[in-house]
Amino acid sequence: MHLLQLTPLALASLTAIGMQSIDAAPEVIQIQAKCYQYSPREIHLKKGVPVVLQITTLDKTHGFYVPDMNIDATAKPGKPAQVSVTPTKSGVFPFSCDVFCGEGHDGMEGKVVVTDK
Repeated sequence: MHLLQLTPLALASLTAIGMQSIDAAPEVIQIQAKCYQYSPREIHLKKGVPVVLQITTLDKTHGFYVPDMNIDATAKPGKPAQVSVTPTKSGVFPFSCDVFCGEGHDGMEGKVVVTDK
Protein backbone atom coordinates (compact mmCIF):
# COMPACT_ATOMS: atom_id res chain seq x y z
CA MET A 1 0.00 0.00 0.00
CA HIS A 2 1.37 3.44 -0.88
CA LEU A 3 1.33 6.24 1.66
CA LEU A 4 -1.11 8.17 -0.55
CA GLN A 5 -3.60 5.30 -0.29
CA LEU A 6 -3.88 5.49 3.51
CA THR A 7 -7.13 6.69 4.98
CA PRO A 8 -7.02 9.92 6.99
CA LEU A 9 -7.53 7.90 10.21
CA ALA A 10 -4.62 5.55 9.38
CA LEU A 11 -2.39 8.50 8.50
CA ALA A 12 -3.29 10.27 11.76
CA SER A 13 -2.49 7.08 13.71
CA LEU A 14 0.92 6.74 12.06
CA THR A 15 1.68 10.39 12.77
CA ALA A 16 0.70 9.98 16.43
CA ILE A 17 2.88 6.87 16.78
CA GLY A 18 5.82 8.69 15.23
CA MET A 19 5.39 11.68 17.55
CA GLN A 20 5.28 9.46 20.63
CA SER A 21 8.57 7.78 19.76
CA ILE A 22 10.21 11.19 19.26
CA ASP A 23 8.87 12.47 22.59
CA ALA A 24 9.80 9.25 24.42
CA ALA A 25 13.55 9.94 24.45
CA PRO A 26 14.36 12.13 27.46
CA GLU A 27 16.88 14.94 27.18
CA VAL A 28 20.37 14.06 28.43
CA ILE A 29 21.97 16.76 30.57
CA GLN A 30 25.76 16.56 30.83
CA ILE A 31 27.32 17.43 34.19
CA GLN A 32 31.07 17.43 34.63
CA ALA A 33 32.55 17.06 38.10
CA LYS A 34 36.17 17.92 38.88
CA CYS A 35 38.09 19.16 41.86
CA TYR A 36 36.29 21.20 43.31
CA GLN A 37 33.47 22.20 41.05
CA TYR A 38 30.60 21.13 38.84
CA SER A 39 29.90 22.39 35.36
CA PRO A 40 27.22 23.58 35.13
CA ARG A 41 26.70 24.67 38.72
CA GLU A 42 23.03 25.40 38.03
CA ILE A 43 20.78 22.90 36.26
CA HIS A 44 17.33 23.94 35.03
CA LEU A 45 14.56 21.33 34.78
CA LYS A 46 10.81 21.43 34.23
CA LYS A 47 8.36 19.80 36.59
CA GLY A 48 6.98 16.56 35.13
CA VAL A 49 9.49 16.41 32.26
CA PRO A 50 11.81 13.37 32.38
CA VAL A 51 15.55 13.88 31.84
CA VAL A 52 18.73 11.85 32.20
CA LEU A 53 21.56 13.40 34.19
CA GLN A 54 24.93 12.10 33.00
CA ILE A 55 27.71 12.88 35.45
CA THR A 56 31.31 12.52 34.25
CA THR A 57 34.69 13.10 35.87
CA LEU A 58 38.21 13.00 34.50
CA ASP A 59 40.25 13.49 37.68
CA LYS A 60 38.89 11.34 40.53
CA THR A 61 35.72 9.85 42.00
CA HIS A 62 33.00 12.41 42.78
CA GLY A 63 29.49 12.17 44.12
CA PHE A 64 26.34 13.95 42.97
CA TYR A 65 23.93 14.20 45.86
CA VAL A 66 20.54 15.97 45.69
CA PRO A 67 18.78 14.87 48.89
CA ASP A 68 15.50 16.71 48.20
CA MET A 69 15.16 14.88 44.86
CA ASN A 70 16.31 11.46 46.10
CA ILE A 71 19.40 11.50 43.85
CA ASP A 72 22.66 9.96 45.00
CA ALA A 73 25.12 9.01 42.24
CA THR A 74 28.84 8.37 42.06
CA ALA A 75 30.95 9.02 38.96
CA LYS A 76 34.41 7.54 38.47
CA PRO A 77 36.97 8.41 35.80
CA GLY A 78 35.96 6.55 32.65
CA LYS A 79 32.72 5.40 34.29
CA PRO A 80 30.01 8.10 34.12
CA ALA A 81 26.95 7.91 36.33
CA GLN A 82 23.50 8.20 34.77
CA VAL A 83 20.38 9.11 36.68
CA SER A 84 16.89 9.24 35.21
CA VAL A 85 14.70 11.78 36.95
CA THR A 86 11.26 13.31 36.51
CA PRO A 87 10.90 16.26 38.90
CA THR A 88 7.64 16.14 40.84
CA LYS A 89 7.77 19.56 42.50
CA SER A 90 9.11 22.96 41.58
CA GLY A 91 11.75 24.75 43.64
CA VAL A 92 15.48 25.15 44.14
CA PHE A 93 17.31 22.03 45.28
CA PRO A 94 20.97 22.19 46.33
CA PHE A 95 23.39 19.46 45.27
CA SER A 96 26.87 18.60 46.46
CA CYS A 97 29.68 16.09 46.20
CA ASP A 98 29.21 13.40 48.85
CA VAL A 99 32.51 11.61 48.14
CA PHE A 100 35.41 13.34 49.88
CA CYS A 101 37.68 14.59 47.09
CA GLY A 102 40.21 16.80 48.85
CA GLU A 103 40.77 20.18 50.43
CA GLY A 104 38.09 22.09 48.46
CA HIS A 105 35.44 19.37 48.81
CA ASP A 106 33.16 21.42 51.10
CA GLY A 107 32.66 24.08 48.40
CA MET A 108 31.76 21.60 45.66
CA GLU A 109 28.08 22.38 45.25
CA GLY A 110 25.39 23.69 42.94
CA LYS A 111 21.64 23.78 42.54
CA VAL A 112 18.86 22.23 40.52
CA VAL A 113 16.14 24.73 39.64
CA VAL A 114 12.81 23.09 38.80
CA THR A 115 10.13 25.29 37.24
CA ASP A 116 6.52 24.61 36.34
CA LYS A 117 6.02 23.80 32.67
